[in-house]
Formats: sequence, C-alpha cells, structure tokens
Amino acid sequence: MAKSNTIELPGGERITILYEDRAVMAIDKPPGWMLVPFSWQSTNLNLQAALVSSIAARDFWARSRNLRFLRYVHRLDAETSGILLLGKSPGAVRTLGSLFEGRRMEKIYWAVIDTAPRETEWDCCLPLGPDPGQRGKMRVDRRNGKDAATTFRVLEQANKRWLIEARPRTGRTHQIRVHLAAAGCPICGDTLYHPTHSWSYGMGLRAVSLGYQDPFTRKHVSIHAPIEDFLKQFSFGERTSGSKASHAYRHFHQNERNYKDRI
Repeated sequence: MAKSNTIELPGGERITILYEDRAVMAIDKPPGWMLVPFSWQSTNLNLQAALVSSIAARDFWARSRNLRFLRYVHRLDAETSGILLLGKSPGAVRTLGSLFEGRRMEKIYWAVIDTAPRETEWDCCLPLGPDPGQRGKMRVDRRNGKDAATTFRVLEQANKRWLIEARPRTGRTHQIRVHLAAAGCPICGDTLYHPTHSWSYGMGLRAVSLGYQDPFTRKHVSIHAPIEDFLKQFSFGERTSGSKASHAYRHFHQNERNYKDRI
C-alpha cells in the first residue's frame, strides 16, 4: 500500500511529513497546535490527542503504515512552526528523547525581529527560570535559573525587520524567545515577550533544521523544513544573491529535494 506523505487529521487539516524511518517521523508542525498530554482536553488544538484519534480511526495515513503509536519526542511552543520529531514506539521516544536531554541534537531556528540587534553574531548564556508574576512565562533569573545557551547570527535585513539564525545549545522553555527579548530585540508576533508588537501573521519563529546520529543505525540524520512561505510571510527572499539568507535558502531548497525519496 502506498504511503501518504501527509497526515490528515480528523478535522481535515493536512500536516506535511518531512522525514520518516522505522523509528521516527518528523512533521512540519503548523503554528497553533499545542504539545500537551493526551488527557488535556481544554483545547481543540491538542496535537497529541488529534494524532491518537486519527490513528485509532485507522485513517489512511496511519493505516498505510500499520501505525499503532506516535508521540512527540520534544516540544515546540504552540505558535512556533517547523520540525517536530515523533517516535513510533515508547522505546523510540525514550531513546530519541535522551539525545535532546544529552544536548546531542543539532537544532537551528529562524526568528524574525523588528529591532536592530547590537551585533551581527553573539552568544547568550543567561540562565532562565519561571516568572513568578505570570504563569507560563519565563524570565532571566541569574540567581536561581537553569543554565541556557544560544548562539545567534543575523542572516538578512529587509523592511525594518531582521532574519536571525538561532542555535540553542540547551533546551529550556521559551529559550530563544527570552534570550532575544533580553537582547532588546524580541520576536515579531510574540505576544508574551513582545506585547506591544502588532503582527497579524503569527509569531516569527520556525524550527528549520534538525540533525543527529541515529542511535539505532549510527547514521547521521539531517532534516530540513521548507522555508519559502516563512520568508515570504516576513518579506524576505532571494533579492540579494550574496546574502546569507539567500545562500541558506538555496541550501535548504536542495535538501528538500534530497529528502523526497526518503519518505
């Protein structure tokens, strides 16, 4: 039976499958979907619950794979789009999860800001902890916070916005968002850390690349998310042939073609 290259959820939404092997599936998570326990039913955008329901209903995408189990290995904030890794068994979730916990995942995000950064490249190592003044919000906490480290570099500037590459070396909650806000340049559309910003197209943060050594095969896995729509959404693109974003654009576009035969 031919496999579908998308997940079609019970509500009709299609989610693109970016990569798949015997142990995992990587999807392009749309913004808005929450990664919370299956039992949390206070939202219609509980992605885990939607996946479980679709698998139980034996929808074609799951039936064609004889899929019985699928669970997220790590988390993305609800409004963050891009690569989300899912395990096809409890063992795969535990094993791949240990790579995230052990900082053995190569993660790259693209963020859009509307305030000029002070540097074109910088490291941020500010510790983070919960904000006691607002539930669900994080803050820089130099005294009691957990260590957090992110490397940033500017890729492009256009229309009073800057495209930033972020490479988190730790995995704290809201890490990239808080570190950019602490640098004086919060992410466009981030209503939690940039509440004065008005942007009707969602938050400008996307997980664009994930790399790791497969713990089962020992081969290196590189997964890339499409970037064209994200760049167009925030008015970036290939206008300048020598720009860093343009080089990254072509690199990602080539990788997308390379992965079509691997699904």
